[in-house]
Amino acid sequence: MSDKKKTLYERLGGYDAITAVANDLLPRLRADPQLGRFWAHRGEDGVNREKQLLIDFLCASAGGPVYYRGRDMVLTHRGMRISESDWNVFLGHAAATLAKFRVPDAEQRDVVAFVQSLKKDIVE
Repeated sequence: MSDKKKTLYERLGGYDAITAVANDLLPRLRADPQLGRFWAHRGEDGVNREKQLLIDFLCASAGGPVYYRGRDMVLTHRGMRISESDWNVFLGHAAATLAKFRVPDAEQRDVVAFVQSLKKDIVE
């Protein structure tokens, strides 16, 4: 199958590759001095549940055979006071994670375009 016919999920490497990205990205976000506040009072069970929801969301959104059972992005992020500055710091960490895993440029562009499409539902 040509890359043009493959889903983004397939082009990224499927479930295991997306899970590896989430396993790298979330600790970066939690350790960040600006973004860490969003996880400051969360127990590990809650963080692990959130990570699984992130994995499911990314897999399903990329065309994978995974069902996302979580809330929509507006409801999930409402009241968190996520600023433009928070968003930009997040994008930096996401870019570093994609670079670490050597995600090809075409797939990086598709991922960034997808993530940017969520901004209006996340940034207050």
